[in-house]
Amino acid sequence: QVYLVESGGGLVQAGGSLRLSCAASGIIFSINAMGWYRQAPGKQRELVAHITSSGSTNYADSVKGRFLIYRDNAKNTVYLQMISLKDEDTGVYYCAAEITWPRGRNDFWGQGTQVTVSS
Repeated sequence: QVYLVESGGGLVQAGGSLRLSCAASGIIFSINAMGWYRQAPGKQRELVAHITSSGSTNYADSVKGRFLIYRDNAKNTVYLQMISLKDEDTGVYYCAAEITWPRGRNDFWGQGTQVTVSS
């Protein structure tokens, strides 16, 4: 089995910063695209940031210039550096990855980490 485990969430004041981490573990042949999603209360899950295996990135308009996604392929880990946090960034943040493992290529999700921004 393959697991994604997020960490780094918490409570932060508006204007503050946080760094989320997501580490993949298990028998992994390769990790293709990785991404961070978030779900605010009462809203649908949305894409926050995405990074390909070659390092190309894209971001939701609402986080451009404030969030940075990057990965450490040697550690099978993706990060989300968040600065200038706003109330509307509050939500559960999930990482996802397209992983090639002994049973093929599948999308895997982490369990989520709560980010709460207080004003």
